[in-house]
Amino acid sequence: MLGRLLILLLAVLPKHALSRGAGWLATRTIPIGWRSAVYRGYSRLFGAKPEEAELPLEQYPSINAFFTRALKPGLRPLAPNAIVSPVDAAVGAYGVVQADTLVQAKGRTYSLAALLGDAELARDFEGGTYTTLYLSPKDYHRIHVPLSGRVTAAAYIPGELWPVNAAAVTHVADLFAVNERIVVMMDGEQGGRMAIVPVGATMVGMTRLVFDDLHTNARRREVQRRSYSPPISLTAGDQLGHFEFGSTVVLVCSRDAGVIEPLTLGASVTMGQRIGALPAQAG
Repeated sequence: MLGRLLILLLAVLPKHALSRGAGWLATRTIPIGWRSAVYRGYSRLFGAKPEEAELPLEQYPSINAFFTRALKPGLRPLAPNAIVSPVDAAVGAYGVVQADTLVQAKGRTYSLAALLGDAELARDFEGGTYTTLYLSPKDYHRIHVPLSGRVTAAAYIPGELWPVNAAAVTHVADLFAVNERIVVMMDGEQGGRMAIVPVGATMVGMTRLVFDDLHTNARRREVQRRSYSPPISLTAGDQLGHFEFGSTVVLVCSRDAGVIEPLTLGASVTMGQRIGALPAQAG
């Protein structure tokens, strides 16, 4: 009941303006003498691990800088010869793409074509596997590459900014296909295709890529598409982008790119952890 009431309240609030305001506040410089206390207080409140931060806490000038922090080297070892988790997250969904349908939550499904904004593209993933990975405020907020390959295209698709927590996933129809998102397309090094879809959410300032200026919550609210020629070569574990607060990544893998292995709903995964198998090596 509380979750439904929250969704009803958010329906009448200016979610984009609120999110841009939150982003602006998060970039304000904090006096250096307050920083350690502020970030440790945030960490206690949400369960983050400040000891994993690459830099001393005093060197992060703003809450946004702390949100998007790098980690100390070696804290997220990369599983070899595997599809790896692009983020630290909780598993929200897992399954096989069937008849253009992905599961959002028990009793709720949505269209892959709507998520990608391209029905023809969605057909390439029929029979493939997918997972939904939810990042909470405690998590490491950078997004990494799940497998080695080449980024061929990316698109910003404007939309709503509903929360992506359990209440919203349960009560908002087609949540991931109506929220703002960035669709990144990769060709796998060993063949096949993968779609990496960071989804925006309420109070997430922006979602950004490292190789392009595309971002969510843009004031220019129209679809923006990029095609890269030559494609951008990336290796598994390379940084792809980051969230300015928490949100969700939907990962979709075509059958010839490999298979995302069964994942337990609610289980925690860390960036670099094995979540799938690559196609068998030729020969």
